[in-house]
Amino acid sequence: MRKALFPFLFLGFLNIFFSCKNEQKEVKKITKAIPHFKKEGQLTLSKSNGTTLKTLNIEIADDDYQRQTGLMYRTTMKPLEGMLFIFANQAPRSFYMKNTLLALDIIYIDSSKKVVSIQKNATPLNETSLPSEGPAQYVLEINAGLSEAWKLEKGDFVNWELTN
Repeated sequence: MRKALFPFLFLGFLNIFFSCKNEQKEVKKITKAIPHFKKEGQLTLSKSNGTTLKTLNIEIADDDYQRQTGLMYRTTMKPLEGMLFIFANQAPRSFYMKNTLLALDIIYIDSSKKVVSIQKNATPLNETSLPSEGPAQYVLEINAGLSEAWKLEKGDFVNWELTN
């Protein structure tokens, strides 16, 4: 009787072995998708006398998620690109560089589209608060050093048109 059970036990073992092998789950690699620039408008920086300094392509951050994420995780941004943050009202603003890999100039703009203040050369990954010097309704982020190269100053103006 023992010899008669051996083939059944062997077949049962094979069945368990192969069914367990088929149930092994595939391990999936999780990767973060790095957001890429999406042109949503054009922005012009002008001196207070009306002289145009530069025209940029801009991406818009106008809802809570977009404003909280901003330029986080991005590894590059072209010199004539920027992100414009649009808020519903004018208020004192403060930004920081959590998860932001690019050094930036942060330009605070009031409701009349006048530059209130500029935080130059914000350090990547630094979580120190970078406040505006007055109430702002808009904030423009560009690559660090460009505001100085373009001679943008407090009191200059910004204007933009959205493409959608």
